Amino acid sequence: MIPYTVNIKLAARTLTGTLNLQNKTAVDWGWQGLIAQGCHTSILIIDPKTAQTIQVLERHKANVVKVKWSRENYHHSLSSPYSLRLASADAAGKIIVWDVVSGIAHCEIQEHTKPIQDMDWLWNQDASRDLLLAVHPPNYIVLWNGDTGTKLWKKSYAENILSFSFDPFDPANLALLTSEGIVFITDFSHSKPPGSSGKKVYIASPHSSPAHSKPTAIQPTGAKKALNKVKVLITNEKPTAEAVTLNDCLQLSYLPSKRSHMLLLYPREILILDLELSQTVGVVAIERSGVPFIQVIPCAQRDALYCLHENGCITLRVCRSTTPLAEEAAVDPEQAVQELVYDLRAQCDAIRVTKTVRPYRAMLCPVNENRAALVVSDGRVMLWELKAHASKAAANPSTGLSPLYTPLDFCATPLAQNQKRIPDLSLNSMIGHTLISGVDPPWPSAGQQEVQLRFILTGLLSGLPLPPFSLRMCPPLTTKNINHYQPLLAVGSSNGSVLVYNLTSGLLHKELSVHSCEVRGIEWVSLTSFLSFATSAPNNMGLVRNELQHVDLRTGRCFAFRGERGNDESAIEMIKVSHLKQYLVVVFRDKPLELWDVRTGTLLREMAKNFPTVTALEWSPSHNLKSLKKKQLAAREAMARQTTLSDAEQSSVESSVISLLQDAESKAETSQGISAREHFVFTDTDGQVYHITVEGNTVKDGARIPPDGSMGSIACIAWKGDTLVLGDVDGNLNFWDLKARLSRGFPTHRGWVKKIRFAPGKGNQKLLVMYTDGVDVWDTKEVQMVSSIRVGRNVTYRILDIDWCTSDKVVLASDDGCVRVLEMAMKSASYRMDEQDLTDPVWCPYLLLPRAALTLKAFLLLQPWSGTFTMDITQVDYSEKDEIKGLVQEQLNSLSNDIKSVLQDPELNLLQRCLLVSHLFGDESDLLFWTVTAHYLQSFAQARQLDVPGPTSPSPAGARQQSTPQGHLDICHDTLCESSFFQRFQLERVHLQEVKRSSYEHTKKCADQLLLLGQTDRAVQLLLETSADNPSYYCDSLKACLVTTIPSSGPSQSTIKLVATNMIASGKLAEGVQLLCLIDKAADACRYLQTYGEWNRAAWLAKVRLNPAEASDVLKRWAEHLCSPQVNQKTKAILVLLSLGCFHKVGEMLHSMRYFDRAALFIEACLKYGVMEANEITNILSKLIGAAFADYARLLRSTGLREGSALWASRAGGAGEEILEELFQGEGSGPDIAPGEQEANSSPGAAD
Repeated sequence: MIPYTVNIKLAARTLTGTLNLQNKTAVDWGWQGLIAQGCHTSILIIDPKTAQTIQVLERHKANVVKVKWSRENYHHSLSSPYSLRLASADAAGKIIVWDVVSGIAHCEIQEHTKPIQDMDWLWNQDASRDLLLAVHPPNYIVLWNGDTGTKLWKKSYAENILSFSFDPFDPANLALLTSEGIVFITDFSHSKPPGSSGKKVYIASPHSSPAHSKPTAIQPTGAKKALNKVKVLITNEKPTAEAVTLNDCLQLSYLPSKRSHMLLLYPREILILDLELSQTVGVVAIERSGVPFIQVIPCAQRDALYCLHENGCITLRVCRSTTPLAEEAAVDPEQAVQELVYDLRAQCDAIRVTKTVRPYRAMLCPVNENRAALVVSDGRVMLWELKAHASKAAANPSTGLSPLYTPLDFCATPLAQNQKRIPDLSLNSMIGHTLISGVDPPWPSAGQQEVQLRFILTGLLSGLPLPPFSLRMCPPLTTKNINHYQPLLAVGSSNGSVLVYNLTSGLLHKELSVHSCEVRGIEWVSLTSFLSFATSAPNNMGLVRNELQHVDLRTGRCFAFRGERGNDESAIEMIKVSHLKQYLVVVFRDKPLELWDVRTGTLLREMAKNFPTVTALEWSPSHNLKSLKKKQLAAREAMARQTTLSDAEQSSVESSVISLLQDAESKAETSQGISAREHFVFTDTDGQVYHITVEGNTVKDGARIPPDGSMGSIACIAWKGDTLVLGDVDGNLNFWDLKARLSRGFPTHRGWVKKIRFAPGKGNQKLLVMYTDGVDVWDTKEVQMVSSIRVGRNVTYRILDIDWCTSDKVVLASDDGCVRVLEMAMKSASYRMDEQDLTDPVWCPYLLLPRAALTLKAFLLLQPWSGTFTMDITQVDYSEKDEIKGLVQEQLNSLSNDIKSVLQDPELNLLQRCLLVSHLFGDESDLLFWTVTAHYLQSFAQARQLDVPGPTSPSPAGARQQSTPQGHLDICHDTLCESSFFQRFQLERVHLQEVKRSSYEHTKKCADQLLLLGQTDRAVQLLLETSADNPSYYCDSLKACLVTTIPSSGPSQSTIKLVATNMIASGKLAEGVQLLCLIDKAADACRYLQTYGEWNRAAWLAKVRLNPAEASDVLKRWAEHLCSPQVNQKTKAILVLLSLGCFHKVGEMLHSMRYFDRAALFIEACLKYGVMEANEITNILSKLIGAAFADYARLLRSTGLREGSALWASRAGGAGEEILEELFQGEGSGPDIAPGEQEANSSPGAAD
């Protein structure tokens, strides 16, 4: 059970239920670590670690169709803090950008009134972090500034746009999926709309395309044959009518794991395209009996796909390694790679799919890529986590899958001897990368474990069932029950179950299956038990089966309150429990009412046949319990005296009273043990008011009040104190003041008054009134309306039931399947997240104030001031308000024990700590920077130890003879990878393209690539394949001759160079570059490519053809170009310089960009690895170190960490002296460490 604390003040919140079909695509898992999900017009914010809804945003008037978290790939500081920004779009074309913590809308954007098809934030964020691209139907893309809501540009296309995908490697590339094909845009920029209308390609569907089977050496068998046929032809001509089946393409996305690859999803297959060739290089197909796909999510960290199937099963498929196993390689080296194969490695359980329950969308955690969430149409969110289990070697040789191994390093650094690690931190720490032949050994290195993957369900959020609902809040909080009070709300559903929610946390407390048909009403009889009734559908005589159940929440015991009664009788209209919870009235449609004793469960009276038909009924709040208790007390005192008094005095006490009380006490079954007198009033069809008194088992008829002429048929009554309110079917309210004997009528003109309820709390005379078209709150003292909501005017949903949950908050059930707890003003229900009372603490630094979030980060990154690493912020000198300190400490406490133990592990080095903290913060930019830094710092440090000659980057030969197995960067880093690995990857890719080519165009492209890669023999073979009737036959044949003769003659070089330069000058850039590569003038080729603005191509060529020194020149020029103001991709430039080992330049750039924390930690790491040695200190270097450390000290001082500030200042030499002075003046006494001692330590990481 949920441990409970009494919280008098409940937060306004929304309990959500089933989703609308339009919400299908409205779900997103952000780098911030939270899931946003659209539910009708609201947006839920879910914390996946604890499976709690922590915020509900309400402002949309139409169904939400898309939500997108903003990206976090920028450097965070006080001016650009960690913040929760979310964009949401609805079916009426409105986009809202939210500040999620406060629940306030930043800006609202409206262009057209049709549903937004797709939207996303621009990921290249050096230019601006606020840009949002949206598809406005039918065919517009519009770029918005998401901070101000201004439109930057708008462009229309010829066809309807269904969705788009950004190229994760190049911000200028964008692909649009349209109703007819794909449009590739290559000149996307934030400053102006794309100039051209893009390159349009059509897709002939996999089934309709003819088989282009190449004659292969070995004829493939059944399944292979089928796959060979599935070649998607991407053509520039419009296909014939029968071939156009493009509309069954469900999704298009670029692969974030390797450059210029894209996937297309069809219900029965996933096609992997290589965009350089526009050719399918891999197919994941489902056999006949398999379950079709709905969606696929490609991973970035590994070449893997998460696929969602129609039965709600999520499968993980990992790309098969191309390193042949030893025995295979021996048989046939040529057959090594035929196509990209994605092997099924894990799958989770399916759900039961019915007409109303089907899977909608799956989401993947972008930071770790090992947690997935499945959204189901009934409002459930299932949270699956991927776990790696060590498996015995060759456990299942029959499957033929090559084994997966764990990587050797943790956080990009090899593990120390007894170092703690978190095996399931992220996908790339669970399984090693896809191996590539020629670079990776085909067998595992020592220490690598073979693992198997499997999904585990770690969390489940369930929503409300389908409406209609009936609501009842438990009895109100009083001074007597304050110690054990829980604010429980019972919700009766249409399928007969009753859900009890704890409104403090908003979590489901219990779900009880009580009835077999729709629950009509609920009444609480104590704080932990209630009565509920349900009626079945009427038979042909109009009779039903009534169920009236008594439920005890503590035990879950549930019994039929009316015993055997209930079959074939008139339907129950309502049940009403008296104020003291002693008696129960059951009102039937065509049958006199019954009066029950709740405590004993006995029927007190069944009224006579001639009893009037009841239209409305209410118990009076007045009773004689107090006077009875006084009498009882007097009698008890008398009984106590009785034993000591004389007979004469004893006789003065009425013996009858004593005997009665003794009798009552012996029989007492309830806590009071006495039956107090209570009254109820009801009205009949004529509007006459009856008054009936109940005491014990006696029922007396009281006064009757004749009907009021101004009122129609009375529909409901409410009574509190001296006020009685009647509501009728025509919308009139009549307020009776019983003390002053006055009545006032009010026509509301709102139609039938369905329900009226008084607010709890002494003297609180507020009244909640429900009509068919909305709800009002009235103040009965002043007899005036306080607030009102109306369907169609200020809300889009219809109200089904109402109640008060505290003296100032109401709870409404609506037909969009939600239950809302609202303030009395009944305005929208977004709330501040920090006001929430969550059951489990949530780790999310984004919820802190900007300054506190940065303090928390600095605190986790470095604690050099003491020998041990602490997780208690109160132990450090941190000058901040206690309230904020408490919040920071709460965040620290909410970290899992695994992570705490790794952070406190003295073996964890600086680079690993930086990476781990960026994982915890979901900081995309930090994560990328430290991954590349960690890799190259170690590889250059190793090269230095091995003393590789020359200032250039280590030659592959040198790097291969390392003492420890140092991996290479994953291919998702593209041109940042080592040249040797990058080259090998490109060769393999061309080999694959060659196997898959199906037309002359493809062959030509392959030959061109092979020439650039220096594979002349293979290129000649391809050139000679050209058939004689092809117009380029002559040209290709001459080219083949040229390629074969080049190495033989010297003078030809100058001629070829001249021809190449002329070609480039006349606009044939690609051909000229090829010729230059033929005569080994690739460096000149790169220069030409750069001159003509082909920077990516030049970098690619440098990586695959040039020696380290030449390549380094080309890449440095690229880095300069990236820094230029018109390109403005400095973060990319820094990564390029890191891969070249220009560490000093990187330090300077970081410092000049005012990334003070990153600069200081980076320089620190460089000094530690000895790649920026302090002993060969030139003036420039010491200046840089001084400036960077001093600025970091200032930054730490501004966040309140004084000890850290003093430490860095003391290491900054002259630059830090004034900071130290200021710190000491401010202190009176300095920190524990005298600056002199501290300088003896070479590095603040000594504690590491």
